[in-house]
Amino acid sequence: MPVDLTGTYLTLDDGRPAVRFSRTYDHPVDRVWTFVTDPDELEQWFPFRAEMELRPGGTVRFTGDPNMPDFTGRMLAVDPPRHLSFEWGGDELHFDLEAVGEQRTRFTLTNVLGETNTAARNGAGWEVCLAALDAKARGERFEGAHAGPTAPWKQFYDGYLDAGVPSGAPVPGMD
Repeated sequence: MPVDLTGTYLTLDDGRPAVRFSRTYDHPVDRVWTFVTDPDELEQWFPFRAEMELRPGGTVRFTGDPNMPDFTGRMLAVDPPRHLSFEWGGDELHFDLEAVGEQRTRFTLTNVLGETNTAARNGAGWEVCLAALDAKARGERFEGAHAGPTAPWKQFYDGYLDAGVPSGAPVPGMD
């Protein structure tokens, strides 16, 4: 069954590969900022629980993924409530928030890839995670990124493969 892909594979101006996703939420920027920065909010849709020192150079502690060991990253930039970026494994994650009127926010997630062959895998993973964030923003419950075999990750992955997005990286918990 085909799925609707919401991510875009691109090459940034500095030549690095990335996948990018954009959503608009019916919440003010400050509320969406808590979805991204509060560990209790974040763990409801993000692949890990992430506890952050919200300052450039601060530590980000990632815990709780059953398929990956806990690890740390480094905060790259913080501009509340508009921008947050940090190291995540060999990648970078950039969250950009833009007010669209008083009660809406455009949310953009850019996963700057350390390796090109992770694009399809990561894109599929973000589709599942962002579906959980979409549900959370609507006030609905969603099983999220750790929904196991019932998560549609494989369908999204196949969709990205069919679209010609670079692939080949190992898949934690499946390889």
